[in-house]
Amino acid sequence: MNDGSVTSGGSVLLLVLLLLPLVGALVVAPMKENQRLARLVALGFALVELVLTAVTWLSYSVADAASGTRFQLELSVPWIPAFGTRFALGIDGIALVMLALIAVLVPIVMAFSWEEKLPEGRTRSGYFGLLLATQGLLVGVFAATDVFLFYVFFEAMLIPMYFMIGRFGGPRRQYAAVKFFLYSLLGGLIMLASVIGLFVASGEQFGQGTFTWTDLQRMAASLPESTQIWLFLGFFVAFAIKAPLVPFHTWLPDAGAEAPVGAGVLLVGVLDKVGTFGFLRYCLPLFPLASQRLAPLVLILAVIGILYGALLAVGQTDMKRFVAYTSIAHFGFIALGIFAFSTQAFAGSALYMVNHGLSTGMLFIVVGLLIARGGSRLVTDYGGVSKPAPLLAGAFLVAGLSSLAMPGTNSFVSEFLVLVGSYPREPVYTILATVGIVLAALYVLWMYQRTMQGPVRGAAVLGALERGGPGTMLDPGVAAKRDGSGFPDLSKREIAVLTPLIVLIIVLGFFPGPVLDVINPSVVATMNEVGLSDPVGGLSR
Repeated sequence: MNDGSVTSGGSVLLLVLLLLPLVGALVVAPMKENQRLARLVALGFALVELVLTAVTWLSYSVADAASGTRFQLELSVPWIPAFGTRFALGIDGIALVMLALIAVLVPIVMAFSWEEKLPEGRTRSGYFGLLLATQGLLVGVFAATDVFLFYVFFEAMLIPMYFMIGRFGGPRRQYAAVKFFLYSLLGGLIMLASVIGLFVASGEQFGQGTFTWTDLQRMAASLPESTQIWLFLGFFVAFAIKAPLVPFHTWLPDAGAEAPVGAGVLLVGVLDKVGTFGFLRYCLPLFPLASQRLAPLVLILAVIGILYGALLAVGQTDMKRFVAYTSIAHFGFIALGIFAFSTQAFAGSALYMVNHGLSTGMLFIVVGLLIARGGSRLVTDYGGVSKPAPLLAGAFLVAGLSSLAMPGTNSFVSEFLVLVGSYPREPVYTILATVGIVLAALYVLWMYQRTMQGPVRGAAVLGALERGGPGTMLDPGVAAKRDGSGFPDLSKREIAVLTPLIVLIIVLGFFPGPVLDVINPSVVATMNEVGLSDPVGGLSR
């Protein structure tokens, strides 16, 4: 075991990425007397974080990763010597693309929430402060290379999200926040038992316990399969709740429906990915024998999630719950690709994590814009929106087509890689999963047809037209300046919010290579750590 400290210029960069949003949260949250300044300062912190993430991307060497360097930009210093823990940060390609996803989504969420009406007595400074705190803790989750440090960030990130749902959410926000917190906390406590078990096992192997990922991975092959299974299950339950896989999913529809739109974007776009990231980073490399033995169980849950989530999405009348159920179906595809054990499927799943964050994040924002105008989450309260708001309808269509993985959009590439990579190893599960593609076309296009097409109808649309302004969730005074009559189309600010997402959806649909180049070496390294050969024989760009 390496007990020395490791620092470098790159490691300082990762530390800044972690601390900058947390400092921003501390600066912004107390600024209750000047809400405009609070918004500007928060957005400034988020934009600086985006720039630094771009620098991190450029600092990452794909060639070094391909030659066998597992983590780059590493920082490792003693933290709690009595526990054998280190404050250790480092990134591989999969962690890097997740950091990029967070950095892109947070300023977009802030720009969307610029005029979003909050519950009475709540301040935008507090809300934006919680957004920044969530961002900082998520950076810690993806960058931690000490298992105990990962656990600390894994649990800590629940706190700002709990307050965002519980203080700034919808009518049933307290129920949704408590349910979200208890599910995640329970999973974390089960994982803690496995973290302690790893420490004990490493002490038996090395003579001194360690939480360092590289040391634990080196020990993995010598752990008995029975021990691996028990430790694997502790991590798996925590990640399956977060992912969320059926039957651990029931917190997501409630949390997604009651969360404010900005928090919901981070919830379904990034925070859920901690579960699938955990499968790739912890379950497979640290417990390779258990991963292979229990893969059929996970594949069954994945396929059930694909079909179950899709069927419930078809029948949804609440638009925010609709987005949540589509996410459950998509996470089934990601889990299928991970536990099919091929490099193409692995790469597809990692890319799917990014693409899902973009497409579902945009879909959640568009639904939020629609609700802001009509004051209702019910599908039956809308109809013919494309007539008074064609730009909004067009944005809805782009997000929907990406969600159903239409060729030419970003999600198609990742879904195609998952299915092509999974079929040689798991043909039955892959064939069953393809039914979910048909259902995805059904639930997306039917939702679009009911809300955007046909004659103008529905209480929300007609009510907004009669009022001459949008609904209750958006500040009517601000909205009236934007469009004083009718059901308003997208404002310039809203177009600016959606444009980066549309561009990324299209660009990644045609040119996924740069992202796959970053992901692929980490995928190959994970395959080697699991100890499996690839039946497909390569990665597709």
